[in-house]
Amino acid sequence: MEKKKVYFSGKIFTGDQWLSNHAVVVDGNTIEQVVALDNLREKEAIVELKDKILAPAFIDLQIYGANRKLFSVYPSVDALYDLFEYCSRGGAALFQPTVATNTMEVFYRCIDAAKEYRQQGGKGMIGLHLEGPWINAEKRGAHKVECIQEPTLKEVKGLLEYGKGIITMITIAPEVCSDEVIELIQSYNIIVSAGHSNATYHQAIAAFDKGIQVVTHLYNAMSPLQHREPGLVGASFLHQQVRSSIIPDGYHVDFRAVKIAKQMMKERLFAITDAVTETSLGFYPHQLDGDKYISEGILSGSALTMHKAFINLVRYADIPVEEALRMCSLYPAQVMHLDKQYGKIAPGYTAQFLVLDEDLNLVQMTNNEFIKASSA
Repeated sequence: MEKKKVYFSGKIFTGDQWLSNHAVVVDGNTIEQVVALDNLREKEAIVELKDKILAPAFIDLQIYGANRKLFSVYPSVDALYDLFEYCSRGGAALFQPTVATNTMEVFYRCIDAAKEYRQQGGKGMIGLHLEGPWINAEKRGAHKVECIQEPTLKEVKGLLEYGKGIITMITIAPEVCSDEVIELIQSYNIIVSAGHSNATYHQAIAAFDKGIQVVTHLYNAMSPLQHREPGLVGASFLHQQVRSSIIPDGYHVDFRAVKIAKQMMKERLFAITDAVTETSLGFYPHQLDGDKYISEGILSGSALTMHKAFINLVRYADIPVEEALRMCSLYPAQVMHLDKQYGKIAPGYTAQFLVLDEDLNLVQMTNNEFIKASSA
């Protein structure tokens, strides 16, 4: 019979509050209790982390590839294992592989790979995020215009049926999709996110009122906030139910704009990496350019890990540590309706958490076992 594991730390952020001199008791993959050290009964198997910080593991809802294997170019189990490793070393226990606007053949092959990965017991994958192809060509960013489509109910249903249980999020431009298409996607329990959109403020508000709950990478590839037309950005600020991701790398969004968005949206704003990897193949030949990626001269993805995103939020956007932690863990869990299992260190939650040093460097992460983390 496997013994319970006990992790003792001088400082724990539970997702709700800071605790001092407490221990986390883990039974299998589940947190059994969080208890003051003086009240701990099982002391023979303590992992001492006295001068370290324990915090909930991160979750990345938008990442495209790792280790030179862009998932859309290498739709394979191996590419997903590479993604899992990259995310784990950056503090993310869960990830949502993302495929940008592409051919239907590529989408189907990515679904096949994700199915096989799950069948093999692959860890960490929430499901697939399809970013397109039903977006607005005027706000395509680096997405390929020749692959952008106006959706038909037949095509959408075919893709949804094939990807049933695998596709977990789809980014669409609400102004190019009919209500019937959006309702069809939602009927498969898929999160619909508004992005790569030129929606007016009123179009965006109407879409949110009809059930679109999320916005993809705030500010980027969307109608901007202007004084006579607040656009999708303004609608995201003012609608009190919608949440939005943001890419805190300093290139996609100026950190002062991150601060403004945080003040407006508060707990409705969460972080993603939007990370790609170097490749010369496929529709998106990403090249590393300093700390970002470009594709044919256009900003096309970040070089972030979730830990680096967290550090940037604290250092450059002046967001308190505990709130930056929530933006990288609890809030993404809430978006995906996983917040009863992830995003907190509390009884009944999955035993996946981070070990940070006093300078917030990532030392280790649990994925049932401690693994060594890479530097930010």
